[in-house]
Amino acid sequence: MTYSFEQLEGEPLYEHLYRCIRQDILTGKLAPGEKLPSKRTLARNLGISVITVEGAYNQLTAEGYCESRPRRGYFVVAIPPRNMSAGKKAAHANMPKSRFQAEDMHVIDLTASSLRSADFPFTVWSRLLRQILSQQAEKIMERSPGQGILELRQAIAGHLQSFRGLNVEPEQIVIGAGTEYLYMLLIQLLGRRKKYCIEDPGYERIGMIYRANGADCAAIGLDMQGIRPADLRAEGADVVHISPSHHFPTGIVMPVSRRYELLDWAAEQKGRYIIEDDYDSEFRLIGRPIPTLMESDIHQRVIYMNTFSKSLTPTIRISYMVLPPTLVQVFAEKMSCYSCTVANFEQYTLAKFIGEGYFEKHINRMRTTYRHRRKRFMELLQESPVRDYSTLIEHGSGLHLLLRLAVDDDDDVLQAKMLAAGLRIKALSEYYTKKIPQSAIHTFIVNYANLEESEIKLALQRLETVFN
Repeated sequence: MTYSFEQLEGEPLYEHLYRCIRQDILTGKLAPGEKLPSKRTLARNLGISVITVEGAYNQLTAEGYCESRPRRGYFVVAIPPRNMSAGKKAAHANMPKSRFQAEDMHVIDLTASSLRSADFPFTVWSRLLRQILSQQAEKIMERSPGQGILELRQAIAGHLQSFRGLNVEPEQIVIGAGTEYLYMLLIQLLGRRKKYCIEDPGYERIGMIYRANGADCAAIGLDMQGIRPADLRAEGADVVHISPSHHFPTGIVMPVSRRYELLDWAAEQKGRYIIEDDYDSEFRLIGRPIPTLMESDIHQRVIYMNTFSKSLTPTIRISYMVLPPTLVQVFAEKMSCYSCTVANFEQYTLAKFIGEGYFEKHINRMRTTYRHRRKRFMELLQESPVRDYSTLIEHGSGLHLLLRLAVDDDDDVLQAKMLAAGLRIKALSEYYTKKIPQSAIHTFIVNYANLEESEIKLALQRLETVFN
């Protein structure tokens, strides 16, 4: 038994020896029942200490690779031989290939919605975080209420009042790590026996989350004004999940007439609710922000949801929902067993970031930045030959546009051609679960907000090559 100790790279001696002996046992090089050298003999042979050998033997014994027999020494336990290298190869072969392999790094990704690092207010955020860690250490160590710390809920309530015209109390607000977690809470709060309806097309993960949590979920088609109350009645819906201020992926903004029709639908029967996902509401780039559905709700049937993933960064997993007053006590009684899933120091930092006006400044700055990038994208598109076979569809809101191409290929064929040219893009047709309308075919979603001018130019050049 001779092993090399030349390239340990910081690994303890006893652990390296343990791994070497374990490998020999697993591969059958050391046979079952074979006696291992004594600790002193092996230590002298390898030029290491007896304590090191003892540590390795003890670990092997603890894991069941060998056994210690009094006054006789250590013996290998019978373990079926394994081809470790073949096992690793098989495991790697069965792993799904990542969308972002190293060789794909040159691809311009028009599906990405993450924030550019240069756009995040690192200086302010890190300073506030240091203040929280140094000045509020005791508060950080306290257990957060299930709905989130009061300071953050107060800050969010103030932001909603000033920015969205919503007069809500902190007690109505629930903080969670991502909207997926909040959807799960809502299903448990409202009940799995209700019929949940989502928009078709829509963000596919919403329906997946509802179904994964045992809810009966159906997709309802849209017209140019959004989801139709008549279709909800026909489907027997109890809860509808909509994004009226900026629908993803079509960009539709629901007019006030359709909003009132949905509110009337919700008020028709006890137990009906509307989940208002205020997706991208901070980034309406033309005109004033669209009023929320909750603001017009006199029957207390709207549950408002929003997240800081778009306004700050997706890596800060902080989302929130606002319950109507009639559900606040019900939530406290049914969901009090859950703890808040957002770390205290992040909650206090965000509360300070909002309360001291930095969030509003950041939103204003990013709105200006995105407005410039949107304008520049449209200008460069008009200067490019791509304009001759494309139509731009946008509603002055949100961080993506729709590009309809005058081509004959199927959407999946077009996507494959564009990926081969170094351009990753998603088709609008991918977001439909039922019949795909003709208007959605050959239409693609462009997340322009995080593209620099050089990337936009290159993306248009690569798109041009697909059709030449």
